[in-house]
Amino acid sequence: MSQENLISGERPPIVAIVGHIDHGKSTLLDYIRKTNITEKEAGGITQHLSAYEAQHANATGTHHITFLDTPGHEAFRAMRLRGLEVADVAVLVVSAEDGAKPQTLEAVKLIEETEIPYIVAITKIDKPGADVEKAKMSLLENGIYLEGLGGEIPFTAISSKSGEGIPELLDLILLAGELEGLSADPEKAGEGLVIEAHLDPKRGNAATLIVQDGTVESGEYIISGDTMAPVRIMENYVGKAIKSALPGSPILVVGFSSLPQIGAKWRCVETKKEAEQEVEQAKREPAQKSPSSGAPLTAKGFSASASAENGDGADQPASATEVGGEPIEVMNLSVVIKTDFAGTGDAVVHELEKLPKHARLNVHIVGRGTGPISKSDVELVGSGAVPGIILGFNVKADRDAVQLAERLGVSAATFSIIYELTKWLGEEIEKRRPRAEMEEKTGAAKLLKVFSTVKNKVVVGGRVDEGEINEGADIKIMRRDVEVGRGTITTLQTQKNATKNVEKGNEFGAMLKIDFEPAAGDTLEAFATVTK
Repeated sequence: MSQENLISGERPPIVAIVGHIDHGKSTLLDYIRKTNITEKEAGGITQHLSAYEAQHANATGTHHITFLDTPGHEAFRAMRLRGLEVADVAVLVVSAEDGAKPQTLEAVKLIEETEIPYIVAITKIDKPGADVEKAKMSLLENGIYLEGLGGEIPFTAISSKSGEGIPELLDLILLAGELEGLSADPEKAGEGLVIEAHLDPKRGNAATLIVQDGTVESGEYIISGDTMAPVRIMENYVGKAIKSALPGSPILVVGFSSLPQIGAKWRCVETKKEAEQEVEQAKREPAQKSPSSGAPLTAKGFSASASAENGDGADQPASATEVGGEPIEVMNLSVVIKTDFAGTGDAVVHELEKLPKHARLNVHIVGRGTGPISKSDVELVGSGAVPGIILGFNVKADRDAVQLAERLGVSAATFSIIYELTKWLGEEIEKRRPRAEMEEKTGAAKLLKVFSTVKNKVVVGGRVDEGEINEGADIKIMRRDVEVGRGTITTLQTQKNATKNVEKGNEFGAMLKIDFEPAAGDTLEAFATVTK
């Protein structure tokens, strides 16, 4: 992008691409950028917030547009919201095969929250099952009113295979940006928002930034909260080293003193001294850490240890609580989350929230960060009475960490697809949760007569009033709601014929093995012992 494009003070629009999973967001960007990113995505889905630049030539000249590709899987809601918060315009991608789907509607709600204009792109029009009119009607039925259908939302039908409709979509984006009156001053110091952060194993802490105003120049310093980075290693969206970045540009900057918070503001200063002074000031000011920064985050029904950042909190004893007025022992299970990008941790926590909650199990997120699973991660969850779990997403595990995990009984697993992580985690928690034996009533009968008693064998007659009773079932004898004895049904008869079970409403004869003599009028309760 040349500075001449910005003489007028106009800034290229920043566009967030949102929509339901597998509706063609990344494929659309592939065509615009003439690349093939989609085939490289694990599981065929976008799992990161990525930024790209594109050029579009029309009758008025050549224009720059910055695109943010957001994941469609429902676990990545926080990423979608972050992309929309930094964007000027949104493109809502809707498949002509499927129409409006759950994440389509969720994306619209997020767009409305951020109050930015949006355009609907109806994709996959080249597919055999495509029905553009049906897709438009599905949007209308969900309160998304397109132009020509009672609303003002612009739309276009496109094919990311042939390119049909894509020039019109880009024209609509530029028009929306023009109507927003986007402006920037390339002469001032650069500033913008952090959209992603990660630990590069070879180069250190890195962050993806959007330049919303001003220019970033090599030799300056970037500050964001209590972290800073010299502008020495700065790359554009294709990984090419650059010396300056103009408004609207996505850039990668390497060398932060610590990972900046995702969604935080950043700005440039000229000298290292000025940067250090502002960082020290920020460290002295108490502030709530963003969940996306890698600090422990509490999911609904889960807790984060207050000391997770300094490595404590794994050795948490089982606690006592009450269920139905009865005290029970509760096991605490420690979890560490390690991801490639800080923002991906939001999705992992989201998956934790979806899992069933158990009264006897508390899940504590005691650590969260980026980079490979390390020995210290294993020590954090493996030092307590109950070995914990380490979840890795798009990261590897150090050899020492794997060996220590085996010795300590820690479950450490890595994944590249979010729904596979969810499945494994659910199974692992189910295996680990404490079990309790409980008695479940299967039937109840009123004893009408006691026929004979020989030692511990009693012959009775009765009527089933609830459920059913079965041969071999364990029973309780209740008298005025008080348990007076226990035993087993050894044989059952109805109408003098042997049977295995008797259902509600039927009379029966039975021989009970019991060390207590029941009486007419007592209630026989059959029960099964189950583990829950």
